[in-house]
Amino acid sequence: MKHKVIYSLIALVYLAFAKAYAQQPDASLLTREQAVELMLENNYGIQIARNSEIIAENNTSILNSGYLPSLQGTAGASIDENDSKTDFNGALDGNGVPRDDIEINNAQTTQYNAGLSLNYTLFDGLGRLYNFKRLKEQYQLSQLQARSTIETTTVQLMSVYLEIARLTENEKIFQENLQISKQREQRAQYQFDYGQVNKLEVLNARVDINADSINLLNARQQLRNTKRDLNLLLNRDLNQQYVVDTTVTFQNILVIDSFLEKVKQNNVSLLQAESTLQISDYDIKTTKALLLPRIGLSGSYGWNQSENPPTAFFPSTTRTSANIAVGANLTWDIFDGGSSLNNLRNAKIAYKNEALFKSQLEQEVARDIANAKGNYENALAIYKMQEQNVLTNDDNFNRTQEQFKIGQVSSVEFRQAQLNLLNAVTIKNLAKYDAKLAEYQLLQLVGQILNMPL
Repeated sequence: MKHKVIYSLIALVYLAFAKAYAQQPDASLLTREQAVELMLENNYGIQIARNSEIIAENNTSILNSGYLPSLQGTAGASIDENDSKTDFNGALDGNGVPRDDIEINNAQTTQYNAGLSLNYTLFDGLGRLYNFKRLKEQYQLSQLQARSTIETTTVQLMSVYLEIARLTENEKIFQENLQISKQREQRAQYQFDYGQVNKLEVLNARVDINADSINLLNARQQLRNTKRDLNLLLNRDLNQQYVVDTTVTFQNILVIDSFLEKVKQNNVSLLQAESTLQISDYDIKTTKALLLPRIGLSGSYGWNQSENPPTAFFPSTTRTSANIAVGANLTWDIFDGGSSLNNLRNAKIAYKNEALFKSQLEQEVARDIANAKGNYENALAIYKMQEQNVLTNDDNFNRTQEQFKIGQVSSVEFRQAQLNLLNAVTIKNLAKYDAKLAEYQLLQLVGQILNMPL
């Protein structure tokens, strides 16, 4: 009787702890679409990629093209103050009288000047034209890089989201499994009280309750940790509470097959390689422009004013002048030591490397898509098999449970049927979400992850 009281107290303490441990604030549903919206708005990596895109867009402005003239203005002023003394050394004036010394103090000379200088490159071998095209292509590349970041982050987000959905379903399964074990323990206790079974049956049932309780606690802790991982991706409070949608709908395989025909037009990695190749082509043309002459126009306007103090021989004067100059110039680096030719050779080799990289990438993408499609089809097949396996184990468990109630099977056989069903359901959940993740990965490779419903 003493042991019975102790076991009852332990059970009550555990139930109270489990209830407190599982207690959570009210949580709202976070759909996949809402998660993606929050990711696009808050994720640090995406914000950085978009800022880089804005910088590349700014670089395509006419202000960065080299097509506008340069205008420079200058202005200045100066004041000189001098003291002077003129000694005539006894020289006589017109009346035969020795000349007096002339002393001038604080004589100021003031000068002002202002000017405008205009320069314009009329022709530079088309270098600025191809450089401007290069900047536009660089902007297109930055857009593709931002898209690549968004696609990769979306798949990462969905991976964590699906893991939360799997753990959510597992928590429910472990909870139901624990309830079955408690009912078995209660039944064994009644049978022991009436002398139908020995104490070992009760103890075995309690051992299984303890194992099922640990599984449930671990599942809940994993669920909390994974929810924090998702909150981190969404850049919000790590302890934000929510529930996820566990519904999974697979895309029509025929629709996915249709995307395979347009991989070169949609795969972001291939599009980036094509853009990089085009930039290398513009680099060659820009380098060639250095071998051609450059023609420029220039113009200037200047204004000067000088206020001079009186001297021993002249009165104070003010002098003002203005000038306008217009000119043209031609510059041609006929031979610059060979650096331009060397740069041109290197630019052509860089272009060949980019072409080789693109060809290699095309093969790699084709391989990745073939693997991803095979993984997806295999995952779907496994999921369907696991669904059938769950039905078989569920039927087996129900039959075993009925036989256990009438004493035709032992508690060991009942427990084995219970564990078989538990494993079958958890494996089916894993197969379901693995198949959905494989679908997301395939959609990313064919460039449609952002265009299809999640």
